[in-house]
Amino acid sequence: MKTKPKIYLVHAAAVSIPPVVASFQLNWPEAQVVNLLEDALMTDLAADGKLTDAMIGRFVHIGQYCVKAGADAILFCCSAFGPAVEECGRQISIPVLKPNEAMYEQLVAKSGTISLLATFQPSLPSMLTEIAAFAKAKGTDIKVEPHLIDGALDALLKNQPDEHNRLIAEAAAKQKSCDIIALAQFSMAPAKAVAAKYTAKPILTTPDSAVAKLKTLLA
Repeated sequence: MKTKPKIYLVHAAAVSIPPVVASFQLNWPEAQVVNLLEDALMTDLAADGKLTDAMIGRFVHIGQYCVKAGADAILFCCSAFGPAVEECGRQISIPVLKPNEAMYEQLVAKSGTISLLATFQPSLPSMLTEIAAFAKAKGTDIKVEPHLIDGALDALLKNQPDEHNRLIAEAAAKQKSCDIIALAQFSMAPAKAVAAKYTAKPILTTPDSAVAKLKTLLA
């Protein structure tokens, strides 16, 4: 492994940058982290209502740019674009990680019920499909209960992180029948510490899981 591997982090929203940067600083400070923000991705997806061929092409071009810039690996931090990230990974030669795949591997390690908490509704359909595929490949029997937390993302975009975290913590506290709680968006990671005060259920976040997997991939 390089002493200071160069990891490109591709974001569709600025709010995802601080949580994953903080995770790298805590768990892999030796990595050289580069943030690439394309904040039209999320709004264009919402406007189109589906993942288009043009959008997939944009992801491939982003990946090619990162390779030319000297990236050793790419972590996409936008959870609503799974098939686009997969196509990017097929067309470039360095490791490409979807934002949630490392967390999925942990979620399906054993059978049980998962409460999937999200703040961005368009991410849920692709995430449910991907988790089911991971569980099938692993051979575990899981049940995923998705929950959209209304108002949390708006609060974060309005620079109200405490309100964002409070809403997520309240939702986490209501998850009584699950075995594990998963926070879907990178931007939700700072709420884990607050939520943990209100539930004894294990809580997984995408940044910590992703950083751990990248470190293993580049070892």
